[in-house]
Amino acid sequence: MNRLKNKVTVITGGNSGIGYGIAESFKNEGAVGTVTGRNLDTLNQATQLLGGNFLGIKGDVTSIADLANIFRKTNEKYGKIDALVVNAGGAVDGHAMGTIDTVTEENYDAWMNLNLKSVYFTVQKALPYMNDGASIILIGSTAAHLASPGMAIYGAAKAAVIYLAKGLSLDLLSRKIRVNVVSPGSIDTPVFGKLVPAEEIEQVKKYWADITPVGRQGSPADIGSAVVFLASEDSAFIVGTEILSDGGFTSMSLMK
Repeated sequence: MNRLKNKVTVITGGNSGIGYGIAESFKNEGAVGTVTGRNLDTLNQATQLLGGNFLGIKGDVTSIADLANIFRKTNEKYGKIDALVVNAGGAVDGHAMGTIDTVTEENYDAWMNLNLKSVYFTVQKALPYMNDGASIILIGSTAAHLASPGMAIYGAAKAAVIYLAKGLSLDLLSRKIRVNVVSPGSIDTPVFGKLVPAEEIEQVKKYWADITPVGRQGSPADIGSAVVFLASEDSAFIVGTEILSDGGFTSMSLMK
């Protein structure tokens, strides 16, 4: 339980859902560092639960100034970063996803800014504060592999994130910094409350469990375990690739 003992890490969007599950897994393996989020209440709750291992820094990953502040403050408290988890992303408040005949340029920019542009610049702004030999883990999605109605922009952004792991790994070979991706399938998090009416949540969760070959939704801890592996020396020979943590959904989907 000490694969990341005293390793300094930053987890964007670590205040809730998958991001918090990753932070908890890192804490259990001995890591220290920073979790970020836009919601100060959930950020404070997360850091209290994580104990003294993690500092919470409020910030918006679509803001270059906020990103610079996150990494500067982390460095001031803990020193150079050993692992960066670029998790923040997903649905954009106030910007509905839709089919190509309904999406506006503003909608498009909002989704791409959060799910692709912010990923690239999170890595860029972290680099001056990272140790050589560090590990960067990007969070992708099975949406990059399987198209769904009205999800073209999100799926395209996540497909680009998977490519970034390859391209950025080449850019960073001289520093021995590895970049990889973990792509979750359906994970049981509070996000369902944002996407479907309250009375339909359990029905939707059951649907996803039924079409996932292992017979259940994933948990944030499932994703945390995969990310810990990529952050640790156990994965030292793995670079520029993707782990699908989806219960077999992408390769063996039971969707009808």
